[in-house]
Amino acid sequence: MGMTDNLLSTSQWLITAVLFAVILLKAVRSVDWPALRKDNALQHSFFGAAVILGFVWQLRAGISPGLAIHIFGITVITLMLGWALAVLAGLLALVITVITGREPLLMFAANGLITVMVPALVSHGIMLWERRRNFRNFFAYIFFCGFFGAGLSVAAAGIVMCLMLWSSGTYSFDELVHEYLRYLPLFMIPEGFINGTFVTGLMVFHPDRLSTLDQSRYR
Repeated sequence: MGMTDNLLSTSQWLITAVLFAVILLKAVRSVDWPALRKDNALQHSFFGAAVILGFVWQLRAGISPGLAIHIFGITVITLMLGWALAVLAGLLALVITVITGREPLLMFAANGLITVMVPALVSHGIMLWERRRNFRNFFAYIFFCGFFGAGLSVAAAGIVMCLMLWSSGTYSFDELVHEYLRYLPLFMIPEGFINGTFVTGLMVFHPDRLSTLDQSRYR
């Protein structure tokens, strides 16, 4: 999902830019910068995630403007780094797509909101829900936070994008249903599988890389 053309009205563009700035400011203020500077492994994870996402997002499919699809990968990054660093890593990846010409600079805020911020916040919310439920089986973390969280995050991002395109008058509701919304469940499956598989691998071999994982709960 990415707006490769200016498909929003001026008022939508301004509202999107304000929301983008508010969430970005909150993310910057939420990062533990001293800990990041001291933790080389965390730095490698952060910059590595940004570079990998930047190149993965070069691969996309779609016909109509604004309705392209690609793997997000934000859920596993959120579980690894926390939502704030995941947002910053995702925005660095988005800079790569702008440099390579895959996304326009004008739509950076809109694409950042849809592709990065909404999935990261949804994934973070599901992680908090799983934590509040206090499940004692580690499969709950893998399934709810990894597989289910990734699928739900891409669905939320897709719905937000469609609402923006519908309210701007770019597409009618019937066009969005025909060209995108009816296929959304199919997009959720590979997103959930890829993110869930990576989360499973990290939990088995490198659980310390999952900063949101409370290992003491699972016995």
